Amino acid sequence: MNIIVEVGYLIATVSFLGGLKFMSSPKRAKIGNIFAASGMVLAVICTFLMVLSNAVPTTNLIIALVAILLGTLLGKRMATKVEMTAMPQLVSLFNATGGGCAMLLGIIEANQSRLTEVPVGIKILLLLGLVTGAVAATGSIVAYGKLAGKTKDKRTKGVVYGSRVLLGLILLLPLIYFIGFVPVPFEIFTYIMAAFALCYGILFVLPIGGADMPVVISLLNSITGIATAFAGFVYGNKAMIAGGIFVGAAGILLTLLMCKAMNRSLIKVLAGKFKKSSAAADEEEQHIKSIASAEIAMQLSFASKIAIVPGYGLAVAQGQHLCGQLQKLLANRGVHIDFIIHPVAGRMPGHMNVLLAEANIDYEHLKEMNEVNDQMSHYDLVLIIGANDVVNPAAETKPDSPVYGMPIIKAHESKQVVVMKRSMSTGYAGVSNDLFGMDNCSLLFGDAKDSLQEIINQLKLI
Repeated sequence: MNIIVEVGYLIATVSFLGGLKFMSSPKRAKIGNIFAASGMVLAVICTFLMVLSNAVPTTNLIIALVAILLGTLLGKRMATKVEMTAMPQLVSLFNATGGGCAMLLGIIEANQSRLTEVPVGIKILLLLGLVTGAVAATGSIVAYGKLAGKTKDKRTKGVVYGSRVLLGLILLLPLIYFIGFVPVPFEIFTYIMAAFALCYGILFVLPIGGADMPVVISLLNSITGIATAFAGFVYGNKAMIAGGIFVGAAGILLTLLMCKAMNRSLIKVLAGKFKKSSAAADEEEQHIKSIASAEIAMQLSFASKIAIVPGYGLAVAQGQHLCGQLQKLLANRGVHIDFIIHPVAGRMPGHMNVLLAEANIDYEHLKEMNEVNDQMSHYDLVLIIGANDVVNPAAETKPDSPVYGMPIIKAHESKQVVVMKRSMSTGYAGVSNDLFGMDNCSLLFGDAKDSLQEIINQLKLI
């Protein structure tokens, strides 16, 4: 039986690797998901086979099966009912359950009577899994609140100092405990550490701005993976170890790549701070040119190559399906359209890609920023929908700007630019966009969905 289980775990691990490889390409992401999910199902089956061989009480098995069934039904319902604009919130909630599970595993294992005979090394791993899981659980819940607009940023001194004190306690208390200066049973100590870690998870995410949530979600996902790996070491479960390491490593790598795309260090993101710009730069006057939907429709009808740059404003307006209609309408007229995606567009990694895929826009029309930045002058028109800082030329021209050095989509190099915005409000960096005052740029004010519908209506009349 052990040989069968070990081989099953090996196959599951290979499936995880294959799934990650497939998911590196949008065209094969669905296959990758199926591949990785199949490996997870196999890992669960192997775990049950291993448990059966250890004569676990039937009641425990029934509870586990019922929990899996309920989780499967609830997860499927939530995933199918959620709007694409709320997908980041759903990911945060799912991540919170993963972290909470790792924390509960640590607490349950700590209350086993046989733990008194366990080496100190295993107890340390148990604490590490419990603490990281607790931080990921409450941190993800706060991130959900920020993404849903239910929780405001709190950068007060009390929150900052409180998080530092809790972090210090979380790091120092285990050391003091294992030296012998904390005379309490280990199971009681785990409850204390869990409480501190849960509170730290809240204070850890509270100061971070809502626009930085893509980075935070990725980091919390990585922390959940690390917690799972620690739990795997405690139980000696190779599938948990492998899966946790893959998730943790992928999350850390993605977090660092997004920080690079924002030209900010991870420390600055977690501190919730931006570099301050000079007052002169913020107050510089711009000559803004507004444009009507009919004029945009006319420009689109005469263009041969068009780019659309989506941002979170498109997701909020739920205008992705109209983008799909616009793309098909223009394609039937022989117009080439690309959708250019910035690495940190939206509220989670890949948010814009998923949003456009929901509108049945073919993957061949989705372009990464680096693929087309050198060819922006070839576009007759760039239509920017809900994006702001990721197209701000100040990132290349103003050293005193908070966004200076941030890789941007060079929309300003195209022949004409149209920006669709609700108002002249700034982006997450809190600075004005130099693009808006350029000679080749015009602004269309209003809700993105309504504006797109009007443009489509006008195009049909031409």
